[in-house]
Amino acid sequence: MILNDFFKALGQTGDPRFRQVLFRGIGLTFGLLVAAYVLVVVLVQWLVGPEMTLPLIGQVTWVDNILSVASVFLMMGLSVFLMVPVASAMTSLFLDDVAQAVEDRHYPALPPAQKTAFWDGVRDTVNFLGVLIGANILALVLYLALPPFALFIFWGLNGFLLGREYFTLAAARRVGMPEARRLRRKHMGSVWLAGVLMAMPLSIPLVNLVIPIIGAATFTHLFHRLADRAA
Repeated sequence: MILNDFFKALGQTGDPRFRQVLFRGIGLTFGLLVAAYVLVVVLVQWLVGPEMTLPLIGQVTWVDNILSVASVFLMMGLSVFLMVPVASAMTSLFLDDVAQAVEDRHYPALPPAQKTAFWDGVRDTVNFLGVLIGANILALVLYLALPPFALFIFWGLNGFLLGREYFTLAAARRVGMPEARRLRRKHMGSVWLAGVLMAMPLSIPLVNLVIPIIGAATFTHLFHRLADRAA
């Protein structure tokens, strides 16, 4: 049944509203990464200053330049690691648009959904982004300690986090946040499994930028299927 939800979402990828969310999400993701890089460079130059004194060498004026160049490569490496959680979090900001497109096509008889206030959406996105990045940084220890299982740890961890967030947001549009959380706990197995299904393609470059949108649509279908079954 979860695969049916996924393939329904996949069949709607040509929807113009899906593309709008994709472009906005990618644009915000790159903008955030560029802003983070500029902040790192400014911080390095502020901490080091235009010149410094090194033991046995004396006064030098090129350390800040070397550190600034090194920060470019550091941020390029981090961007590969951070692109997925940042893009996923940015997409969650526009989940209302994806869910509405799904409901307009597949559930046209539904009454209007509760719109998430913009600043509430921003707050939830920032919180979700912090949890995603923090959890993945902590998971680096497990990746290094258990390299044969690194991919499975990545799928399980991000599947849990993405499923938890996306299902809650999709359900809250229709039943409110308290009931959405209750439903998520009740159906945690299905939510986690759907999240893992979404997390698996996150390992594929470029495809991983589209997956958060397909995931948002998948969880919209999943919520309605579970709600219909309960009814």
